[in-house]
Amino acid sequence: MKLSGLEIFKYLPGAQKSPHTNCKECGCPTCMAFAIKLAQKQTTYERCKYMPEELRKLCSNNIKPAQKTVKIDGLKIGGENVLFRHEKKFVNQTILAVILDCNAPDFNEKLQRIQNFEFNRLDEKLKVNLVILKNAQNHKISNLCDETVYIEEKDFLKLSLKRITDDNFSKTANELVKIRTMAVTERDEKYSDPVYVYFKATPDKFSLCARASYYLCKYANMLVFEDFDEEMFTTLMTLRQNIFTDPQKPLQVESKIYKFNNPDENSIVFMTTNFALTFYAVANELRHLKVPSYLIVIPVGGMSVLTALSAEKFTAKTIAKTLKKFDLINKVKTRKIIIPGLLAPMKNDLEHEIPEFEFVIGTIEAYSIAEFIKKL
Repeated sequence: MKLSGLEIFKYLPGAQKSPHTNCKECGCPTCMAFAIKLAQKQTTYERCKYMPEELRKLCSNNIKPAQKTVKIDGLKIGGENVLFRHEKKFVNQTILAVILDCNAPDFNEKLQRIQNFEFNRLDEKLKVNLVILKNAQNHKISNLCDETVYIEEKDFLKLSLKRITDDNFSKTANELVKIRTMAVTERDEKYSDPVYVYFKATPDKFSLCARASYYLCKYANMLVFEDFDEEMFTTLMTLRQNIFTDPQKPLQVESKIYKFNNPDENSIVFMTTNFALTFYAVANELRHLKVPSYLIVIPVGGMSVLTALSAEKFTAKTIAKTLKKFDLINKVKTRKIIIPGLLAPMKNDLEHEIPEFEFVIGTIEAYSIAEFIKKL
């Protein structure tokens, strides 16, 4: 079970009013302070010389990893320690795998499709993580030198992984939740092996994708498919990327001037924040405009426009400093900068702080940029 500071404190001399109450030998001013630091894993239970044996056993059990980590080449499966991402973070992304029968008549065609499948999102190149090769002993497979890992089925089955077959959605979902809960909250070693869900081939891709999406959220460490579908894998990888970000670290892009469609010194200039999701939404629209443009990205700690504005990170002074750093005034003849619509209240402040430019109030949503440009 996970021990809180108060639960630990109950066992310590400070709570028992023993002679060693608040002795400070552990490096903390009080027993309560030590208990809180121990619960937050900022110290170790060995630092307290007067801890009762019962609490030592509880602490020893509590620091064991909730779930084992299984490694296949560079892939890590499992290793999770929490039930919910906001408690800390999820560690290793759910592996997406395909099983291929080397004796199947369409083997080479499927293999080629898997090798060719690739897309980029938030500066991350996404591909199929793992290919499990069935009946591979009599086949020589070449051109496997990419980011995808390949393993023979006989070797895969030797790994310390628990398999659940996707036969009944409710049963599978409940079993996944039970296994993770027992591993994390009870530290029960019987449930510590990483879990994968095996999907049989089916023509109903929508239902398959919906079930796989749920299992990815709760709590499959790996999904293994008998068939490969590019659209479904794109969907699952996008969902996975959103889930396995660190909630304590906003997704950011580099603050700089980005170019779209070969702009020159007379091209239009847009502005946004360095929050990755905002940036890519705007960048995607500018890329498809077929109009040469620049996009100035202001460093605001990875916040969205509204959040940065509310937190006073997106200010006229910050923007002025950024434009000066990039020497924008000498790089373009354009003297108009299109700002996000949510920055409309800042227009006068911006033109007072940066009189060399006129600031045009743009759209609130990225999808409206194309229509805005037509009217500009």
